[in-house]
Amino acid sequence: MNQSKISVRYAKAFFQVAQEKNVLKELRSNIDLVSQACKQTDFILLLESPIVKIYRKKEIFRKLFGENVNDLTLNFLNMIADNKREAYIPAICRNFVDQYRKLNGIKAAKVTTATALDKKEEEKIKVTIAKLFNTQVELTTEEDSEIIGGFILRVGDQQIDASVANKLRKIEREFLNTTI
Repeated sequence: MNQSKISVRYAKAFFQVAQEKNVLKELRSNIDLVSQACKQTDFILLLESPIVKIYRKKEIFRKLFGENVNDLTLNFLNMIADNKREAYIPAICRNFVDQYRKLNGIKAAKVTTATALDKKEEEKIKVTIAKLFNTQVELTTEEDSEIIGGFILRVGDQQIDASVANKLRKIEREFLNTTI
């Protein structure tokens, strides 16, 4: 079966259970916690390892998340491991969050800057995006010194590249296309 179909089906099933049990907001925060763990290389290697036995993976889930997540989340992770689908956990988390955002009318936005933004600047960007798109916004930030200055803003499938590096590339192309 296709990877995306697998992750979508698991995420959809977990999402429906969360809605039925009226714990959608709590399980969303649980999924965020699991997603944070999925950003760690060691955790991904554990999930993808065919050598680590299922019972050990479930034990690690319990130790990592046990007291910090709802029992439904822990049982869900264990079921995924029992079905040997643990390598899909990062994609399942992404799909769950996408469904949550869609239900609540939230847009995901990402701003990349050369230097870190302070909380005041982040909030100002968030408010501006919310007004432009007439929706709630979940903003993530990233630092990338290679853009030199300015910013790159991604909201959904739209991108605004107001970086100095991009402007320099445009100037370079103009010079290369100019004949004397």
